[in-house]
Amino acid sequence: MKKTLLAVALLFSAAWLLTAFVTPQEQKKGAPWDVPANYKAMKNPNKAGDADAIALGKTAYAKHCRSCHGNTGLGDGPKAKNLETFPGDFSSAKFQAYGDGDLYYMSFVGRDEMPNYEKKIPDEEERWAIISYIRSLKK
Repeated sequence: MKKTLLAVALLFSAAWLLTAFVTPQEQKKGAPWDVPANYKAMKNPNKAGDADAIALGKTAYAKHCRSCHGNTGLGDGPKAKNLETFPGDFSSAKFQAYGDGDLYYMSFVGRDEMPNYEKKIPDEEERWAIISYIRSLKK
């Protein structure tokens, strides 16, 4: 009995050591987004830096987005490591260069591993507040 318990303990220890020191496979980068023209033309109704919109957006982001995109939008949320595709770095200049409508489409219509949030976040004010918050994450 003691030998069996020792063998099981050694097996679990070996498995833990292997997973602790093996680096995960690097995530692929997503393909370019094909955003329809009607979304590209959209503009955020909130003024840049609107503190109330950013506060509302931060709360909604924490509820709906943080688990994959991380606290500060670096793509390092707890669920991100389980994705095949890197969720993106919202603070990067490349990401921040997207238009408001592009961000809206990517955030709420989604594709592939990015789920559709149109039913989960039906309120337009809340959606645009999330975009305002994402805009506040730039470097």
